[in-house]
Amino acid sequence: MGAKTANRAFDAVNITLLSLCLVLCLAPFLHIAAISLSSNRPILSGEVTLFPIEWSVQAYERVIGDATMLRSLGFTIILTALYTAICMAMTIAAAYPLTKTELKGRKFVMYMIVITMFFSGGIIPEYILVKQLNLLNTVWSMILPLMINPFYMIILITFFQSIPKSLEESAELDGCSYFRMLTRIVLPLSMPVLATLSLFYAVNRWNGFMDTLFYITDPKLYPLQLKLYQLIMNSMAADLLQMEGSRIVEIVPESLKAANIMFATVPILIVYPWLQKHFVSGIMVGSVKG
Repeated sequence: MGAKTANRAFDAVNITLLSLCLVLCLAPFLHIAAISLSSNRPILSGEVTLFPIEWSVQAYERVIGDATMLRSLGFTIILTALYTAICMAMTIAAAYPLTKTELKGRKFVMYMIVITMFFSGGIIPEYILVKQLNLLNTVWSMILPLMINPFYMIILITFFQSIPKSLEESAELDGCSYFRMLTRIVLPLSMPVLATLSLFYAVNRWNGFMDTLFYITDPKLYPLQLKLYQLIMNSMAADLLQMEGSRIVEIVPESLKAANIMFATVPILIVYPWLQKHFVSGIMVGSVKG
């Protein structure tokens, strides 16, 4: 078998496997979308698979017409933006000094950070700490405990270390301070990794649920995932009522749950294409002369 034939066979296998992965990832999403856009009859009869049957937007009208849902959406957007900005600032502030070999105790700090990746205090001590700090039912209970992800910080440290030392040495000879080198040289060259980590932090906060379930009881501070959880629980109660025949519902609970899931998922999906251009590396090309 020649090299050309082997390359074609390798490409064919890759395309087949990636296509299979694409189908496996898209199928559940399309199924939920199809249920949310179908009428009651095909949903109850189990006819809906990947495409809507007997189109209906009644479930979306119910979701969008719910003022509390829109309030949760707005609050979640603000919370995600604030959380991402704070997390990135803290991660950068922690990562950059740890790239300096002249920093005393750098290895010890790194060991302590790595230990937190394998061991944690647990849910109950964390809840007690948040309660004693009077952070329950506040925005900060959803931000401060998750402010720095050690894994993301190590990724950022590794990227900072890959930047040529000659750039910083030249700036240092010109009298540039560490803060100025960070803001004027390091961060502009790190836009791809900063955009990627920002997306990771944003997705984590957007999909975060367990901490909000423990710390938040004020309906005004319900993020979208917690609101979605309550709606699904209410839909399950409606299911029981419908099975007992004590109530006739206008919208099938399955359709309402699917519409709520799509309502909570689509906004964060929109962010991906917007940041995708930053994922393409190559910004380092030509940054070092001589």
